[in-house]
Amino acid sequence: MQQKVSWNGLRRLATIVGDVLLFNVSVMIAFYLRFGSAIPPRNFETYERSAIYISLLFMLVNFLLGAYVYYNRRVSDIIFITVLGQLMTILGLTMITFIGRLFAFPRSILALSFLTSVLILTLWRVFIFYMYLRFTDDQHVAIVAPVGELPAVIQNFNSTKNNKHRVTYVITNHYVHNVADIMDKVDIFYLTKGIGDSDRREIIDEILKHGKHIMLPSTFDNILMLRPNLMNFEDESVMGITDFRLSPEKAFTKRAFDIITAVLMLVLASPFMLITALLVRLTSPGPIIYKQLRITKNQREFEIYKFRTMRNDAEKKSGPMLATANDARVTSVGKYLRKLRLDELPQIFNVLKGDMSIVGPRPERPFFVNQFNKEEPHYYLRHNVRAGITGYAQVYGKYASDYHSKLKFDLLYIKCYSLTLDVKILLQTIKILFDKVSSAGVDDEEEPSAKKMHRIVAENEIVHLN
Repeated sequence: MQQKVSWNGLRRLATIVGDVLLFNVSVMIAFYLRFGSAIPPRNFETYERSAIYISLLFMLVNFLLGAYVYYNRRVSDIIFITVLGQLMTILGLTMITFIGRLFAFPRSILALSFLTSVLILTLWRVFIFYMYLRFTDDQHVAIVAPVGELPAVIQNFNSTKNNKHRVTYVITNHYVHNVADIMDKVDIFYLTKGIGDSDRREIIDEILKHGKHIMLPSTFDNILMLRPNLMNFEDESVMGITDFRLSPEKAFTKRAFDIITAVLMLVLASPFMLITALLVRLTSPGPIIYKQLRITKNQREFEIYKFRTMRNDAEKKSGPMLATANDARVTSVGKYLRKLRLDELPQIFNVLKGDMSIVGPRPERPFFVNQFNKEEPHYYLRHNVRAGITGYAQVYGKYASDYHSKLKFDLLYIKCYSLTLDVKILLQTIKILFDKVSSAGVDDEEEPSAKKMHRIVAENEIVHLN
C-alpha cells in the first residue's frame, strides 16, 4: 500500500500557528470595531505587552479541550469546541483584568473579541477539518477476533463520528494464515483477547515486520502494563507493575484541586442551584434533596446529595434498580435536570466534605457494588480513589455502557492519573452536557449493523467489507 498521509508534525504546527495568529487578529479587529482608527495608545500598548500571555492562555484552553484532535469528530464538534474554547478564554481574561488589573482592556473589547474570534476561528477550523478529511487517507482496519467478540467491536467502529478508521476485513479463524494474506491491504490490525497466545505472538511478529499498526482492547491484562516502573539489575531491565493507587504526592495535589475547584463551582453554580431547587419543589411532592447511600474510597459508605429527579416512591415496590432509557419513574422536570446534569450540583458539598472528588469513578450503591464485586474480581480496584462527580467513563464512554465497560475506563483513569487529565476531563464534561447519547439510560439492544455483521461472518472466517 502507498505511504499514508497523517495530520501530524508540520501540518499540526501550521494549524496551531494559524489559530494563534487569527485569534490575535480577531482581538485587533475588536479594537478597530470599538474605536475605529483612534485606538487609545494605553489600551493597545497593554495588549501588545500581554499578547504572548493571552496567546498562551488561548493555546492551553484549546489543547485541554482537544481542539487539535480531528479523528472521531464531526463539524458540529469543531464548531462547539471553538465556541466553548473562546468563551473560556475570554472569561479567563475577564477574571484576570477584574482581579489582577493586569490588562487595560475595556470590557467591550473582550465582548467583541469573543464574537470576532468565534466567527473567524470557526471558518478557519472548519476549513482545516475538511482539509484533514480530504487530504489524509482512511486507515483500513482488519478485526481479528472470534465471532462472538465481533458485535461490540463493529458497533464501536461504526460510530457516526468515526471519520478515518474503516473496517475493511474481519478474520474469525485461521488467524495467522488469513492475516498474512491481507497484510498489504490493511493499515491497522485490531486483535481481541479471544485469540490464542501462540497465534497472537506469531501475528504480532508478522505485523511488526511489515511496519503495520496494532490496536488492542482495554482488557485488564493490557491496562495492568500501563505506566511501568523500569528498574535495572546488572544486565537486565525489569518492568515493575504499578499499583491502581495514587501516590501520596498525587493524592495531596488532587485533594487541593478538589477543594479549590469545588469552592469556585459553588460560587458559579449557586444561582442554578436555587432555580433547580424551586423547580423540584413546585413540580412534584417530596424532598428537594435526595440522599442515597453510595460507595467511595476504600469501599466506605457515604450519603450522596442530588436534586431529586424521580418520584418520591420510585423504588418502593421494585427495590434498587439502575436507570433505564425513558424511565417512567423520572419526573417531568427531572428528565431535563438529568440531561443537563443539574441534579449532580449538590455533590459539590460531598466534595468539600471529603466523600468525593471532582473527577473519579462514579459512585454506585452498596447493593450493586456487592453484586459487581461477586461478578467482576477486579471491581474493587476502582475504590482505591474517591468517587467523582464526573469521570473518565462519563466523558469518553456512554451513560448506557454496562459496568464492565465503565470499569475499564475507571482503571485507565487511575493508572494514567495526572492533574492535567483531571482538568481535561472537567472541561470535556461541559461538552457532553449537550450530547443526548451520554444522557441515555441502560439499553441492552444491539445496533442493527452489529447484528447484521454477526450474521455475515457466522459462516465465514474472513470477510472483505467495502
